[in-house]
Amino acid sequence: MEPFVFFGGKGGVGKTTVSCAYAVQSARDGHRTLVVSTDPAHSVTDVFDQRFDDDATPVEGVENLEAMQIDPDEEVTRHLDEIRQDLSEQVSAAMVNEVNRQLEMAHDTPGAYESALFDRFIEVMRSADPYDRVVFDTSPTGSTLRLLGLPDLLEGWIDRLMYKRRTSIDLFEKAAIGNNEPRRVMDGDPVLARLQERKEFFEFAGSTLREEAAFFLVLNPDELSLNETERAIESMHESGLSVRGLVANRLTPSPDDDENGRGARYLRERVATENERLRRVREEFETPLVAEIETKTSEIKGDLLVEVAEALDVGTAVAGDHVT
Repeated sequence: MEPFVFFGGKGGVGKTTVSCAYAVQSARDGHRTLVVSTDPAHSVTDVFDQRFDDDATPVEGVENLEAMQIDPDEEVTRHLDEIRQDLSEQVSAAMVNEVNRQLEMAHDTPGAYESALFDRFIEVMRSADPYDRVVFDTSPTGSTLRLLGLPDLLEGWIDRLMYKRRTSIDLFEKAAIGNNEPRRVMDGDPVLARLQERKEFFEFAGSTLREEAAFFLVLNPDELSLNETERAIESMHESGLSVRGLVANRLTPSPDDDENGRGARYLRERVATENERLRRVREEFETPLVAEIETKTSEIKGDLLVEVAEALDVGTAVAGDHVT
């Protein structure tokens, strides 16, 4: 299994439960594991009955496991503050107020959330050396797909910005006459240096997501969930990312054979409907089912997490392991 494992899916399907269960299994198998939640619901805190924040913190009672909860709103603010600092060093004092005004307006604009969150989890991936595996509990499908599609989009955008900047500097230098030296030269231009830094960042992100990450989608046995999962698989394939497996969660348990009351009849009908939907997944989806997890009667914590992990046909072995 790759060092980075992502669990995604429609909101409310149980991504946090499945990702935490897999992280627990990875840690129990002796791998130094970090589980990172980018879902604003803060559910990792609920699963482990322990508060987490932006700093990796050991999970109580589980050796080799740490957890981190990224707050999207805080990330947007931090991200825009970094942009404000960069721009303030490049523009005149007269423009600083305008820069601040524009950034305040940008806080709630479409894309600010994805951009900030993307930067943060790529930073986590770049600093993952202390761990054998990092497990990501992602936001609902739509946001996650926008995040994963950013490298291809932004690499091309940065290339165009760098071309325009070089052209601008070249024209400025050619226009210099006599003793009027250009204020910036190509090799020392801070804007080009910053653009080059971002280009390398996006190149790392793209190659890592394609070559060192495994993606799993969690679904529930209902039509809306199946349809969204199918669209997500197609969108990820278009971005050059393959979905390794599907996890069917919250399946209805079958009643005992000798039960024939109203509740038992209802359960049998529901199980039959869900089985038909699972048949559709097996026959029509190219991505295999790697787990079928029944609904539990209580919150999934502690030993129940281990039960969920055991239902996952997802390996935890890392490079160098003798067991696969």
